[in-house]
Amino acid sequence: MIEVRRDAERYRGGDPGAGIDSRHAFSFGAHYDPTNLRFGLLLACNEERLAPGAGFAEHPHRDTEIVTWVVEGELTHHDSAGHSAVVRPGQAQLLSAGAGVRHTERNEGTGPLTFVQMWLHPAAFGTPPRYAVRTAADLAPLGQPGAELLVLRSAAPLPAAPFLYVHCVRGRLRLAGHTLGPGDAARITAEAGLHAEPDGEAEYLALAMDGEPSYG
Repeated sequence: MIEVRRDAERYRGGDPGAGIDSRHAFSFGAHYDPTNLRFGLLLACNEERLAPGAGFAEHPHRDTEIVTWVVEGELTHHDSAGHSAVVRPGQAQLLSAGAGVRHTERNEGTGPLTFVQMWLHPAAFGTPPRYAVRTAADLAPLGQPGAELLVLRSAAPLPAAPFLYVHCVRGRLRLAGHTLGPGDAARITAEAGLHAEPDGEAEYLALAMDGEPSYG
């Protein structure tokens, strides 16, 4: 089954007056929808746009695997575990919150910042926090071993997985009779043999997941 969710359907959030434009694919904060809580192991997929000087003040995370793909600009990160980095386009920030970590995310550059951030259910709880910055070619393994993230820019076969989430970052993408534009996403369950075909220059994320969270 393939379900396409359009960019216009995302929950709008953030603080426009402070230069923060957030677009949530799933229930998030004040935007609660009991029918749209997660997909497979994916708990959140947020598109964030930060104006120069804007950002998120220090805030906590716990027992969450956070994968952040920078699309445009520079993301400056500091956390309570002592990690600091500037993450640029073509790089991903991997934060395993584990037993608990506090961090800030800001645009300290001179131009706009855009990033896509995915939150995944952890494989284990209470582990030590971990942090890394990697390129598109070096994303594996994620902190959640039941998930694999691919960053693609050309035509490609898509992984056959129980749950597959495809997010169009830029350009246009043809997929199984659907056309995805920037911010659009496809939620795919139990499909094999799918092929994605960009229409010109494009970039898209494919997150393959082997199951759902176990709360037993």
